[in-house]
Amino acid sequence: MTQMALVIDLNVCVGCHACVTSCKEWNTSGEAGSLADLRPYDADPSGTFFNRVQTYEAGEFPLADTIHFPKSCLHCEDPPCVPVCPTGASYKRKEDGLVLVDFDKCIGCKYCAWACPYGARELDEERKEMTKCTLCADRIYNEALPERDRKPACVLACPTSARLFGDIHDPESVVSKAIRERGGYQLMPEWETKPANHYLPRQPVSSCGSGGSCSCQPENAESMPIDMQIERGEINLASMAVRV
Repeated sequence: MTQMALVIDLNVCVGCHACVTSCKEWNTSGEAGSLADLRPYDADPSGTFFNRVQTYEAGEFPLADTIHFPKSCLHCEDPPCVPVCPTGASYKRKEDGLVLVDFDKCIGCKYCAWACPYGARELDEERKEMTKCTLCADRIYNEALPERDRKPACVLACPTSARLFGDIHDPESVVSKAIRERGGYQLMPEWETKPANHYLPRQPVSSCGSGGSCSCQPENAESMPIDMQIERGEINLASMAVRV
């Protein structure tokens, strides 16, 4: 079975939000739109986004680090949002594994949002319908576009190539190779939802700013790679990403 997904390289994401704006632009004018933007310049703005980038500071000087963490629907292989939908609006597509929403059936009950452990669904306040990342399903199969452009908008917009797209069940795909060679991991696997999207871990940060190990690094916990600190429980990006 094909399972299309994103692989996001946390080591090169610079938090520029190009993926956020390109996603919003494509989807608000496509099959999923329009996506509301209410009170954008007031004290309490509200809008619908399929993709967001959250930024965290980790460590202490001289080993401080800034981590940009993109988050969207993970297109789980066992999505908890699908069985709770009372109208069948939320479904997982067999041919490519995408988790989608049939807007004609959605009644805005929010059951799927409550079931999703990743906080990846947003109710459009204007349409009163649940929305989420579709991996640009209306774009990746669009034969009117050149083949090189048949990728999610966020992938094409990323200036550092931090986002990869492909079939994670195909061992020869670019995403499968990246997961295998770079130790790609799933977000919060303990929920047993089998997220299709994966993240590539950050590399060690040295005090000299080289991005790797060096002789000037002290032998203490603070000199450990960010991912080792996460594993030890000193930094928990997964839980932080869900709570924000």
